[in-house]
Amino acid sequence: QVQLTESGGGLVQPGDSLRLSCAASGRPFSAYNMAWFRQAPRKEREFVAAISWNGENTYYEDSVKGRFTISRDNAINTVYLQMTDLKPDDTAVYTCAAGTTSRDPARYLYWGQGTQVTVSS
Repeated sequence: QVQLTESGGGLVQPGDSLRLSCAASGRPFSAYNMAWFRQAPRKEREFVAAISWNGENTYYEDSVKGRFTISRDNAINTVYLQMTDLKPDDTAVYTCAAGTTSRDPARYLYWGQGTQVTVSS
């Protein structure tokens, strides 16, 4: 079992930056590829970014490429999502997940509870 806890969400203005964190506990964190997903009201859960277990490979959804950066620190069992130039369309609940680097949420084993990000002027 892996327990995931997100933090760092909030209300920001368009163009602002925000860094989300996802702290893991339980089984060895470094054994898992990790990802961030998001879900906006009345929309399906959407893949945002993923990172391999050793941090060497990263993957991004097209709309966040160049603005978001996923990273991890296996020494403190944490994965991050640095978000810059935020847009109103980025408003969603952001959730981290453990298990793979797939864009398909059904392939992930463990999920956090999510943190709300609201981008509004």
